[in-house]
Amino acid sequence: MPDAKPPVAVIAADAPPRAKASNYPEPFAARVANRVKRPLGELFGLANFGVNLATLPPGAVSALRHAHARQDEFVYVLAGRPTLVTDAGETDLGPGMCAGFRAGTGDAHQLVNRTAEDVVYLEVGDRTPGDAVVYPDDDLRADFVDGRWRFAHKDGTPY
Repeated sequence: MPDAKPPVAVIAADAPPRAKASNYPEPFAARVANRVKRPLGELFGLANFGVNLATLPPGAVSALRHAHARQDEFVYVLAGRPTLVTDAGETDLGPGMCAGFRAGTGDAHQLVNRTAEDVVYLEVGDRTPGDAVVYPDDDLRADFVDGRWRFAHKDGTPY
């Protein structure tokens, strides 16, 4: 049976949420369990980069604070007022603001919703093979191998 033809266009907010909230192993997955990501790029068969419509309810975080070795990332805030946490400190963001994270800088980042309103943003990242991620605040590291993330402790012991 041939693959279904991708849609020409969709209403992003109506796209189905990612079936699994996180690829992180426990106890880390529980820390991001209340975020909602709608993978938009996959709907169109995009393979070189990913695009997600993400929603952070009050108290939620986008990810563990992390830095990619090879993957560039970009976020654009659509609604709400998240706090961007980086190695340089904290920056309050609002609708229309964006931030980019160049691969290989080691500048770890995450978004945190410390408000009573939902935060909605677009996140875009490339899918460069051989990526690796460091998590400076947690005993965790990740390597992108054969199209999937492999998680380990910082000493290399697998989760």
